[in-house]
Amino acid sequence: MIGILLITHGSYGEALVQNACHVLNKRPPLLNQLGLSAQDDPLDLIPLARDLRRLVDAGDGVLLLTDIFGASPANLALKLLEPGRTEGLAGVNLPMLLRALTYRDKGMETLLIRARDGGRDGVLNLLDH
Repeated sequence: MIGILLITHGSYGEALVQNACHVLNKRPPLLNQLGLSAQDDPLDLIPLARDLRRLVDAGDGVLLLTDIFGASPANLALKLLEPGRTEGLAGVNLPMLLRALTYRDKGMETLLIRARDGGRDGVLNLLDH
C-alpha cells in the first residue's frame, strides 16, 4: 500500500485528514500530515518531513499531497521527491485525497492519475448538475 503524506499550510492538511476519516468512517493507515506555519522555515522542516514520510512508507512508496504549487509546503515537498518512489501532486482537496486513499493499492502510476483526476473532477458548478 502506498503511503500518503500531506504537506500544507497551517491546519489545512489536518482538516482534510479529519474529513476523510469522517467520510470513510475510519482512520486510514499510512496517512499523515505536516502543516507549515507562517514562521516556519521549510528548510528546517526537511528532517521532520523525511521522518513523517518514513512513517507512512510500508515499502510501496509515498504520495505527497500539497496545496499550492510554488508555496513553501510545495517547495518542501519538492525536496522529498524521488521519482518512482516518492511522487507528489499539488492542489490537494478532499476529492483528491479520497481518490488517493481509494487507489493506493493500484501502483504509483495509476494512483497519480486517479488522484489528480479526482481532485479536478471534484470541482463542479452545482447549477450544472
